[in-house]
Amino acid sequence: MIWDSPWGSGFPGWHIECSAMSLEYLGKRIDVHVGGIDLRFPHHENERAQSDAITGTDTVLLWSHGEHLLFEGRKMSKSANNVLLLSEVIEGGYDPLSIRLAFLENRYRMQMDLTWSAISAAHTTLKRWRALVNPYRNISVANNAEVLETINKDLDTPRLISLLRSAEKDMSRTSEEKAALFLYADKVLGLDLGRQEIIKPLPNDVAETLKQREIARREKNWEESDRLRKILESNGLIIKDTAATQEWEWR
Repeated sequence: MIWDSPWGSGFPGWHIECSAMSLEYLGKRIDVHVGGIDLRFPHHENERAQSDAITGTDTVLLWSHGEHLLFEGRKMSKSANNVLLLSEVIEGGYDPLSIRLAFLENRYRMQMDLTWSAISAAHTTLKRWRALVNPYRNISVANNAEVLETINKDLDTPRLISLLRSAEKDMSRTSEEKAALFLYADKVLGLDLGRQEIIKPLPNDVAETLKQREIARREKNWEESDRLRKILESNGLIIKDTAATQEWEWR
């Protein structure tokens, strides 16, 4: 793997291999090249110099560098033994796309601290948005200038998510108009908002336990309420108490 040259012995390096692979599998024109901020220099500078020298033009149209990811306040890395696997998210009862939504709520240029509470909140948001879209998931969707303007400003996904949250609460928009906006935005976000959710029915004994817990809450029998919550959770339910009632969903 060593060759002679007028400048001395040469051998493959980590910059050369990336130029070779991208040119082999992606061709001489790459729309978007992504990577961590730590690769911007010297790795991507060298890769760019090599690839452009071979093609005679700008091989990559757009470079996008993401900041480092923290998990619960610590940099996520194998050496720190705090790498979060998607399988762990699924085992925790969360939609795997909850991770995607949590990422999209942060600027790619900014360091992000991913937490279990953020994943849980994203999971709840996904279920609510899919419920909003579900009755209209097959409608025709036209281009939306608001979405395009937002995403074309340096991939400002947090602003786009904020736009959707505002639209969700906008009483002047019809449900169908909201669904059309969400479905078009989803072409960029990739959250599978048009997915038809299949809700598993409650077994009779679990439904009865829910009723008994509601009674215990009304009677302010908190000890009994907590006991029944544990039973419901052991049956795969997630229980959320509000001031007026209790809400549930399957894990």
